Amino acid sequence: MEKKYHNNDITVIWKPDACIHSTLCWKNLQAVFDPRKKPWINLDAAETEKIIAQIEKCPSGALSWVKNEAGESAVEHVDIETIVETIPNGPLMVYGNIAVKDAAGNETHKNKVTAFCRCGASGNKPYCDGTHQKIGFEG
Repeated sequence: MEKKYHNNDITVIWKPDACIHSTLCWKNLQAVFDPRKKPWINLDAAETEKIIAQIEKCPSGALSWVKNEAGESAVEHVDIETIVETIPNGPLMVYGNIAVKDAAGNETHKNKVTAFCRCGASGNKPYCDGTHQKIGFEG
């Protein structure tokens, strides 16, 4: 279930089921993203540009944003070659535009960065949900 947080400029969308708990969201911007507080996102704690820059670091796409006035989304077509990177003891990261087809033939289009499970224990397969950290996955 996604959650939305607003300020005058943007709406931040958080999809907890997609989160891999990389902690990149709150590193260096803990005034905005503080998992010890409820709500854990406070958009009044920093300039919008800094918040957007931090959201762009999210490797799973669990965090995204839209401009309030124009409805523009942070999800965009990325004009780069697709790159696949294996993270030691972590997910398989795919950078670029991809389509993921499930067993029923339904396609989901992903842009920028997608994290796929390598440990086999994710509750959000084929995507990584951070379970590899809890089970001590090595690989």
